[in-house]
Amino acid sequence: MTSQQISVGLPLQLMRLVSPSQPVGSFAYSRGLEWAVHDKIVRDEATASAWIFSFIEHSYAVCDAALFLRMAQALKTDDQAAFLEADAWLSATRESQELEFEDKQMAGSMVKVLSDLGVPRAISFRQTRLTYPAAFALATSHWNIPVSDALRGLLWSTVEAQVSAAIRLVPLGHTAGQRLLIASADIIERAAQKAETAGDDDIGNAAPAMAMASAWHETQYSRLFRS
Repeated sequence: MTSQQISVGLPLQLMRLVSPSQPVGSFAYSRGLEWAVHDKIVRDEATASAWIFSFIEHSYAVCDAALFLRMAQALKTDDQAAFLEADAWLSATRESQELEFEDKQMAGSMVKVLSDLGVPRAISFRQTRLTYPAAFALATSHWNIPVSDALRGLLWSTVEAQVSAAIRLVPLGHTAGQRLLIASADIIERAAQKAETAGDDDIGNAAPAMAMASAWHETQYSRLFRS
């Protein structure tokens, strides 16, 4: 394989992994956004922007994203103990039953797809209940996607799933959804840089509103989403 083929191929593999067509079920989850819309906390484009972007930059960046980096690095050095330690750390941050279920279900789906594609590491973890960032790390490691690119891809896919949910729930028009996705570029870059510079003492979940929304969503009478 030539260097030109590598430079073209790797971004395409990442695009495939973050595509909504990736069969992991992300369309079924809202991470508490459905309850926030129900309670009119999120009611228009501006409040959807505030909800989604604050979560990405101030919580996801220093929790899921930072631990994803540690898992990706552990895979690069073939340190399974460090990989599992970071995965367990991330799993312990899930603050509601729905958030944990979402994470494990999406991860299980990703690991199954990777196993069916013959990815050796995924096959070895098929009976392990990983977090989704851990499963994503297995995928990006297998296709040798640069960790920095993989991190931004993971952040993008999380934002895109939330915007997609907001389009259906608020509801927002598709043009408003595109404005949010365009605006997310700067947020994603700041979140990525925060994740890349986070020390162990900086890591932690800092989204109490989302956690409470997710917990209340468990008993919400009428629901479109599973979280």
